[in-house]
Amino acid sequence: MRDGPALPPGCGLGLDAGGTQTRWALADAGGQVLARGSVAGFSGQQAHTAAGRRHLEAVLGALRREIAPALGDRHALVAVMAGVSGHDAAAGPALARLLAAWLGLDETAVHCFNDVELACRLAFAPGEGILLYAGTGSIAWFIDAGGVAHHVGGRGGLIGDEGSGYWIARRALAELWRREDDAPGSAAATTLGRHVFGALGGSQWDQTRRALAARDRGELGQLAMAVAAAANAGDRFAAALMSEAGVELARLARLLAQRHRVWRVALAGRVPQLHPAIVAAVRAALPADVVLEAAEIDVAVAAAHAAIRR
Repeated sequence: MRDGPALPPGCGLGLDAGGTQTRWALADAGGQVLARGSVAGFSGQQAHTAAGRRHLEAVLGALRREIAPALGDRHALVAVMAGVSGHDAAAGPALARLLAAWLGLDETAVHCFNDVELACRLAFAPGEGILLYAGTGSIAWFIDAGGVAHHVGGRGGLIGDEGSGYWIARRALAELWRREDDAPGSAAATTLGRHVFGALGGSQWDQTRRALAARDRGELGQLAMAVAAAANAGDRFAAALMSEAGVELARLARLLAQRHRVWRVALAGRVPQLHPAIVAAVRAALPADVVLEAAEIDVAVAAAHAAIRR
């Protein structure tokens, strides 16, 4: 005879908050994905400021409303695993508290990682391989056999993130306006100029300046798609930039490979998909004994599965 109503079966929530959107997935104990979707993006650094926490609370409120129909009366959320851009040791506890409070969980049920660290942990067993990620930013991450995380890169668009989408976009814009200074009217006439200025909505400096002021790093990084299109259309500078991006990305993985003597590298993120020259340059710039593979990880779904297993 039962003492009370049966508890609903538990499920795990996986979050991938590494960009302009936060992708989420719910999975039950059997591994079935109950629902998935996306809400606005957020970063770990926002846990440090009052304005950032207000944004986080708004995003988490939207997340709670989105997952509620999937939970219904038949499932209970019991654990969360989150990969969050900008997550660090200082922001981690505050972020976990916010997630727990807004989702109605104990803090011990919430596990937060840097978004790329989580992807690395999902891609490889400890000590097995390096995750080389290139999206808006760029970084290489390795978890050693003892579970300790090591990384190279990820310094942000102002001083680093070489080979990333933001880096490609910034280099292309700088080149176009340098050409324009040299010879007024010349930049817009190039293949690169037509593609990049077309994506910006015009070739006037005021239009570029407004875009730089109004768009965040993720939005500006999307200009890398226009640069790749210019490379496909035969623009020599754009094509060279694709190869240079690959060389810069390979440097990150090469440093970790040599430092920790690990010879598997998984390449992830949207930048490698921009142009074949990027992957070719990564391969050529890595030592011959390094195995390069593509990483196709749905972080939100994999994290949901991992959350329910913890």
